[in-house]
Amino acid sequence: MELRDFFAAHPRVALAFSGGTDSAYLLYAARAAGAQVGAYYLKTAFQPAFEREDARRLAAALGAPLAEVGLEILSCPGAAENGPDRCYHCKRAMFTVLLARAAADGYHTVIDGTNASDRSDDRPGMRALRELGVLSPLRLCGVTKADVRRLSRAAGLFTWDKPAYACLATRVPTGTAIRAEDLARVERGEAALMALGYRDLRLRLRPGGALLQLPAGQLDRARGEWERLLEALRPWFDRVELDSAGR
Repeated sequence: MELRDFFAAHPRVALAFSGGTDSAYLLYAARAAGAQVGAYYLKTAFQPAFEREDARRLAAALGAPLAEVGLEILSCPGAAENGPDRCYHCKRAMFTVLLARAAADGYHTVIDGTNASDRSDDRPGMRALRELGVLSPLRLCGVTKADVRRLSRAAGLFTWDKPAYACLATRVPTGTAIRAEDLARVERGEAALMALGYRDLRLRLRPGGALLQLPAGQLDRARGEWERLLEALRPWFDRVELDSAGR
């Protein structure tokens, strides 16, 4: 089955639109196939501001209306506690809200951007999507991450080479309760590093500070201007270590 076949069978869908590479291409493909698609951005403390801005920019470029749906994720049972099944509780809460909003808007099929390269094991978040009946057209049609990037580039989408981004909750060690102020520190610290030209990075919380993970190709630069990086991060972190192994 190809994507156009999926949308022929599902001509009216609500898309969980994160502003990332996969959901961006899916929005493009749905509109190109003539489907009626409602794009929904879920706003939580786990999503950084730049993702919302990318979602708005891409939706505007495609002429697609974008609905923003807020959720107090840290008030959802199982999310703030940050146990091994946090992702299950988070996805379950987020998509339950999305399903309700989409149904109220007249959409009874909800889709997401999981692609065929994503692991097929029983990850907690994917289990929640299956339980709720959320469909993943890219995965169903065998569209891999490499395919998405190639097709996005051909379509002129600025997201074609956007690095994959895991939510801010992943910066907090499993078993450590997630606090809004810690998420804000991580978001601001990562934004400061991005402003210096670093990409695809992670600031992971550690006792008394943070561990900075960068792709191997950026490590030499970071080592060469380490004091500059520490100064950029000083408003939020007293101590930062560089992961010498790279991401």
